[in-house]
Amino acid sequence: MDLFAERSLLIATKHGKETVIAPIIEPKLGVSCIIPKDFDSDRFGMFTGEIPRTKSPLETAKDKCRTALLESGYTLGIASEGSFGPHPNYFFLPANEEVLVLIDLEHNLEICAHHLSTETNFAHSEVSDAEHLVAFAQKAGFPEHKLILSTQKEYIKGIGAEKELLIAFEEFRKKSKKVTVQTDMRAMYNPMRMRVIQTTTEKLVEKIKSLCPSCQLPGFEVCEIHPGLPCSLCGNPTRSVLKKTACCKSCQFKEEVIFPQGKTKEDPMYCDYCNP
Repeated sequence: MDLFAERSLLIATKHGKETVIAPIIEPKLGVSCIIPKDFDSDRFGMFTGEIPRTKSPLETAKDKCRTALLESGYTLGIASEGSFGPHPNYFFLPANEEVLVLIDLEHNLEICAHHLSTETNFAHSEVSDAEHLVAFAQKAGFPEHKLILSTQKEYIKGIGAEKELLIAFEEFRKKSKKVTVQTDMRAMYNPMRMRVIQTTTEKLVEKIKSLCPSCQLPGFEVCEIHPGLPCSLCGNPTRSVLKKTACCKSCQFKEEVIFPQGKTKEDPMYCDYCNP
């Protein structure tokens, strides 16, 4: 896009996220991606809890991006933030939610993308013997996916070899009755998370390519979803989408699209009146 063409884009990371972000962003936007030197993203929070994250994932991503831009002097940047825990709708499944934000100080733009995925190996467990430790490691996709061992006071991160894992475990067992093993969720040590970041980057590019019909700035996106598609049998409103509203954050222009799914009636099987 001409708005970003031939500009430098800062990827605010210390965990290798540029390996999946840059190959998508560079050809699509015409930018040259760079990584800030000695950028400490851990100050905004760590998955292990050593430094707690005090803000929402979106605000944390924005803080990362703006801090990196301020410290480097660049005007265009990207940052991401990941969250892990139970899926909001399927509590028995672990989930990885990624948020990616692009900030353009030159044009006063902020464009964000989210992606929620159940494709994650996020897990932790207290282990009392080597047999349980090895079983956890196998289930987590070790050694391709790295692990963390910890006691209440010590951490060994980025463990990627069985011998290293067993030696560290035995050393910890000498110091503490409780040893915890967990998946290392830092992007460079977790290929599954990298794939979610890649998908989120693709979604961000689609948002950037969506231009406002009024001011032609990028980031024109759906901001409201309205249910109420009528049932084909009884005519009552259903929970299915009747219309969507797209908004521009730059000029506040709004546009409604009725029947965005291409159908004007809903099947009675999705009607709370016909199929309660």
